[in-house]
Amino acid sequence: MIKRLTWFIGGAVAGVAGLGIAKKKAKEAYVEYAPQAVVKKATGRAKDAFSEGRRAMRAKEAELKARLDGRAHSLADDLDDGDAVMVDGVPVEPGQVIVLKQVRDSRQQQPGRRSRA
Repeated sequence: MIKRLTWFIGGAVAGVAGLGIAKKKAKEAYVEYAPQAVVKKATGRAKDAFSEGRRAMRAKEAELKARLDGRAHSLADDLDDGDAVMVDGVPVEPGQVIVLKQVRDSRQQQPGRRSRA
């Protein structure tokens, strides 16, 4: 009899706990998918996309102005006919290669050197 009572109480506690968790998850889903929340998310994503587009537009415009002024040139400008650009042994178009130049900040500490403070 005690064994049955123990299992009954354990099942009842598990059922109440499960019901509480399910209720909490349902409320979170309701809040997340409410019309106001959906509109807020969509508006935020649209603003982010718009600002990213404007940033990319300004960067491309600056690049084109630099090329027009002669301050910048591409890898394709330095290649002769028949030359190929290889990346890891695979030929690629010159426009697909991005070369980054690392510039060390003079305020940064040199590796291996310690400041005397």
